[in-house]
Amino acid sequence: MAILEAASCGLLTVSTRVGGVPEVLPDDMIVLAEPDPGYIVHAIQKAISMLPKIDPESCTIEELYNWHDVAKRTEIVYDRALKCPNQSLLESLSRHLSCGAWAGRLFCLVMILSFLFWHLLELWQTFPNLKSNTFSRRLYLSFPYRRRW
Repeated sequence: MAILEAASCGLLTVSTRVGGVPEVLPDDMIVLAEPDPGYIVHAIQKAISMLPKIDPESCTIEELYNWHDVAKRTEIVYDRALKCPNQSLLESLSRHLSCGAWAGRLFCLVMILSFLFWHLLELWQTFPNLKSNTFSRRLYLSFPYRRRW
C-alpha cells in the first residue's frame, strides 16, 4: 500500500477516509479527509501546518507491523468472527436485500446460486460412494454407452 510506503519513509500521509485506510496508520502519521475535493484540500493544508512538529524517526513502521503484533491482531479478528452467531440463509438474504434495489437483488441471487452450488458439490462428493453399491455397479455395467478402454 502506498500509505505504508510513505509512512515507512517518515512522511506524513494524507488520504481519504474510505475502506480500511483509517485503520492502517495511527493518527499522528496520517491526516484523513472525506472523499470530497474540498475536504482533501483542507486535509492537505492541515498536514502542511503539522510538518514542522513531526519527527520522522519517532515511530517506525517496523515497530507497528512486526509479525508477532500482526499475528496477535489477526487472532483477535478470528476470535471476534467465531463469536458471531451463524445466520440462516433467510436471515442472510434479508440482510443482503437491504443493500439497495439492484445490488440487494444481485447479492441475493449470488447467495442463492452459491447455496445451490454448495449443495450440488456435497451431493457430488457422495456420488463415488455409490459405485461400491452392487446396484449402482450393475447399473453402470449395463449402461450401453459406457466407455471402452
